[in-house]
Amino acid sequence: MSSKLMWVFISAVFAQVASAQILINGAGATFPYPIYSKWFDEYHRQHPNVQINYQSIGSGGGIRQLEAGTVDFGASDMPASDEQLTKFKRKILHFPTVLGAVVPVYNIPNLAGELNFTSKALAGIMLGTITKWNHPEITRANAGVKLPASEIIVVHRSDGSGTTFVWTDFLSKVSPEWKTRVGAGTSVNWPVGLGGKGNEGVAGIIKQTPGSIGYVELIYAIQNKIAYGRVQNPAGHFVKADLGTVSAAARDQRMSSDFRVSITNAPADGAYPISSFTWLLVPAEIRNPAKAKAIKEFLIWMLGPGQKMTESLSYAPLPREVAAQVAKQIARIR
Repeated sequence: MSSKLMWVFISAVFAQVASAQILINGAGATFPYPIYSKWFDEYHRQHPNVQINYQSIGSGGGIRQLEAGTVDFGASDMPASDEQLTKFKRKILHFPTVLGAVVPVYNIPNLAGELNFTSKALAGIMLGTITKWNHPEITRANAGVKLPASEIIVVHRSDGSGTTFVWTDFLSKVSPEWKTRVGAGTSVNWPVGLGGKGNEGVAGIIKQTPGSIGYVELIYAIQNKIAYGRVQNPAGHFVKADLGTVSAAARDQRMSSDFRVSITNAPADGAYPISSFTWLLVPAEIRNPAKAKAIKEFLIWMLGPGQKMTESLSYAPLPREVAAQVAKQIARIR
C-alpha cells in the first residue's frame, strides 16, 4: 500500500472513531459533585466513546441551563417546581441518584467534642436572634461543654443552591418564624451572614473564620476536616449524619410517581433530619438518538455499579424499591 493510500486509510479510521464519540454536557448541583465526578470518570473509563462533562455551578444554574437548552441534563437537590416545569420546552423527567445530608459545620477554637443543635437553635442562629455561642438554647443541649461568649458568624450560600433548599426546607418545617420571614428556596433573603459560592466556598470560609457556622453537604465537611454537629429530629433524638441515619430518613417515605419528594424532618427515630435525595433532570425526548441511548445506558449503570461507589464518599445508595421505580422510568426517555 502506498503512503498516500495508507494516509487515506488512517484518516478514514480516525474519522470513524471520532464520529463514534458521544459528548454529553450537564450542569448543576454541587451537593452530589464528588460522586458525580467519580461516576463520570469511571463510566468513561469503561465506555471510552462516551464523555460526560459536568459543571458544578449550583442547582439553580443547572435548571437554568437545562431550560436554555445549553446542556443535555441538569442536576438539582431541589426537584423542579410546577412553575419551573412549565418553562421547559420539553417534558422533563426527574431521576433520583443518591441520598445525602446537609450538616451544620462550625469553627470554634479549642472546643472538644461535637455539638448538639436543636431545631430552635439552628433557626435562631440563621435568623440572627441567637448571636452568642453560649446562648442558653445552645448550652442546654450541650451539658458539660464550655462554650465561649463570642459572636456567632453565620455563613451561607451566595449562589442558587439545592443545598440551600434542603437546609431552608428543614428550617421552614421546624420554625414558623423562619417559614414566615424567609421560607424555603434555592436562594433566599438571608437575615444575617456572609455568602460563599458553592459547598466549597462555604467550607473554605468556615475553615478560615473562628466563631463561624454554616451548612454544607456531608462529604465537604469530611473532606475538609470541619467539625459538624448532631441535629435533633422529630423523635427528640440528637442524630449525627452518616449512611445509616440518612438511609433511615428515606425509610417508609411515600415516593411520588414523578420522584419529587422532600424527606427533611423525617419522623423515623434514627433518621437524620436534614437529609435529601438529589436528582438528575433529563428531557423525556432527546433529539440525538445516540445521546438518548448513551444517557439511558449511563442511568442503568448508575443504578447498578454506580450505587456501589456511593458509600466511600458518604452518600447513601437509593433504597431498593426506589431504584426499581427509577429503572422503569428510564424507559420513558426517547
